[in-house]
Amino acid sequence: MPSESTLRCQVLVVGAGPAGGDLARRLALQGVDVVLVDRLDDLGRSAFSSAALPIETMASLGLPAEVVGSRWRQWQLIGPGPATRCWASPRPLGVVLDFGALRRWQADQCRRWGGRVHLGLHACASRQEGERMVTLLRHGDGSTLQINSDWTVDASGHGRALLGDPPVSERRRDGLVRAAGLEWLLRVSPACWERWADRLSFCLGSDWVPQGYGWIFPMQPGVLKLGVCRLVDPQRQQPPLGGLINDLGRRLLPEGRAGVGAGCEPFEVLDRHGGLVRSTIRRREPHRRGRLVGLGDAVSTANLLGGEGIRHALTSSAVLAPLLQEALTAPAGSSMQAERALRDYAPQLRRALGWRWSLSGRLARRTWLGLHGPRADGRLDQVLRGLENSRAEDLSALLFGYRFERYGLRAMPYLLGWR
Repeated sequence: MPSESTLRCQVLVVGAGPAGGDLARRLALQGVDVVLVDRLDDLGRSAFSSAALPIETMASLGLPAEVVGSRWRQWQLIGPGPATRCWASPRPLGVVLDFGALRRWQADQCRRWGGRVHLGLHACASRQEGERMVTLLRHGDGSTLQINSDWTVDASGHGRALLGDPPVSERRRDGLVRAAGLEWLLRVSPACWERWADRLSFCLGSDWVPQGYGWIFPMQPGVLKLGVCRLVDPQRQQPPLGGLINDLGRRLLPEGRAGVGAGCEPFEVLDRHGGLVRSTIRRREPHRRGRLVGLGDAVSTANLLGGEGIRHALTSSAVLAPLLQEALTAPAGSSMQAERALRDYAPQLRRALGWRWSLSGRLARRTWLGLHGPRADGRLDQVLRGLENSRAEDLSALLFGYRFERYGLRAMPYLLGWR
């Protein structure tokens, strides 16, 4: 029979993604007895995330240089059709993170400050017994681990392994939006890498990725990220992601096709990974159930307008960490006082994400779901033409800060659906 063991801690964090890993390291730094668990045996695996951040986020969230894959200072938008538009800044505008390195660094920081990290564990169930959470986890060999904690945090992503899905009626009312993505990590020739270095490149338009977009981001010299993402539309038959990313590679990296022209080298696919992201537009789903609290994608912090997840997941950790510390200071037996500290979690997170959040979610649904034909391509092309005289910094403010009001009358007809 598989054996069972038991651990005790103040806070259990289930999921060592950016949100869970960051929360665990923050709590450990403050002396909290925290246990971080993840279903993966190696945190460098399944590193699906385009992971582009504005430069100021690095400092504000305390991220080290060792988790940076590359820096960029240009935006390049390809499409709709053959059009290519570029905006360049004389200074770096942002970074592309090495997602696997970020997760490993967070786990190492948690250990360094006294936290415990256990990998290869699947969360099975969690229940509250009085003022304690009891969570059952399973190893790959079938043996189980029970962890008793004052608080348990579900940072397992869109699957909400412990919290479970909100009722269907609630999801419909809140506007659930789902997106599926696929990304390849490629080793390419130095000449190929140079063509895509120093910039974030997006492919827009239905002839590139219907109801979504594609991208090429630089990583370390000689390594590129090639990816596609699209919103899930149950009302329409959608082409498979594998075909879309193959087509993207064929059109953008022609030297990757063996035997095409003299001296052509096929690119090497170092890793293939993908995943599903889902978020509600208004973010009104329950953020906790008793002493079980949701974090990151489990409470819809992924913004699907630009496919951003990491930055907002880290924001949710920064909001939750001090509230959990406050709850842990409540005297034994003062359950009401402890839980009172978490009542402000959802409203504080809404304020941290900002009032533009719902607007960007509605725009994501309108932009990507509607992008499946020439008429929608023409509408998008009009908007992009209106941005041609902007600075690269302005584009960053629009795409990272959701500063739609900067474009006034040029953007409002599109946002409101008038054209």
